[in-house]
Amino acid sequence: MSATLQALGLDSSTADYLSSVPAELVPGRVARVDKGMATVLTEDGPVRATWSSALLAAMAHDPQAGPCTGDWAVLRYWPDDRITVESLAPRRTAIVRAEVGGSSRGQVLAANVDVIAIVVGLVPEPNIVRIERFLALAWESGARPVVVLTKSDLVGDADALAEDVARAAPGADVLVCSAATGQGLESVQALLDGDATVALLGSSGAGKSSLVNALAGVELLDVQDIREDGKGRHTSVRRELIVLPNGGVVIDTPGLRGIGLQESGEGLAAAFPDITALAEQCKFKDCAHDTEPGCAVRAALEDGTLPIRRFESWTKLQREAAFMARRNNLRLRAEAKKQWARQSKAYRRDVNPRQ
Repeated sequence: MSATLQALGLDSSTADYLSSVPAELVPGRVARVDKGMATVLTEDGPVRATWSSALLAAMAHDPQAGPCTGDWAVLRYWPDDRITVESLAPRRTAIVRAEVGGSSRGQVLAANVDVIAIVVGLVPEPNIVRIERFLALAWESGARPVVVLTKSDLVGDADALAEDVARAAPGADVLVCSAATGQGLESVQALLDGDATVALLGSSGAGKSSLVNALAGVELLDVQDIREDGKGRHTSVRRELIVLPNGGVVIDTPGLRGIGLQESGEGLAAAFPDITALAEQCKFKDCAHDTEPGCAVRAALEDGTLPIRRFESWTKLQREAAFMARRNNLRLRAEAKKQWARQSKAYRRDVNPRQ
């Protein structure tokens, strides 16, 4: 594969897949999706592409099969100047949250990400519970989570706040930086080494767009001044893949108000390894960590080694993940029942055409 595709974050497994497609098809990476079309970066520059009939059929069965930012795509150029996305390479990683509105289906936010940077402004004081929710989502994706605390120039106790966050983020690095002064940007820049893909997740006004501009060294994205209460203003309106001049790829995302989890079993266990380890020590495997004898979790709560706040956060996310799993099972059963009914109707029509 060419150096151009390598600079877009191409990995070896995806390169193997793309090398096996027919020669008349053109590989590229999805930079943006809007209005039923995708902007795809190719060796010859960006192009706009619609969906092939095969891709539309796959999306009708599973909406997650549609292109999203970060996907590697295979394009067909038609004689009438149309370009279609014929297929997508298998995703190495995928950031999937529950769809807004309570649907049991998931929404893919970004694909083929190496590092997920959870961007949190230090002004106002970071919301630890929200960070834990982001971490569960990030760990579930298969990418490596990192917490990036921005706006360090606006506070005098950035290191102390970082320590608080680190206690709630075991297994994830916590970086402190300022896009305004450049402090700590070297550590963030290092996340992009080797043409890695880093997705920025966070609430509106956390400083994601300012961080992209600081890493690029030029004003690639519009930013807005922070408000009087210290909060930033929402700037990004869509998920977009950006190739940085100094190497590496960033996926900027709009601020997330809702961070609904899908089933998130592995992600939740990785975000709360301390509680997971305690639960394995309980006397009963199905311990509810309430009144059961020999409960290691309750013992840790009573002696103070496990903070009540963290346990309550874990419990809430566990309930949410279990609820989504039940809803997803119900949806799958309903879809299977509809499929069975369609097949039965088709069978009766073939056996007795007069029906």
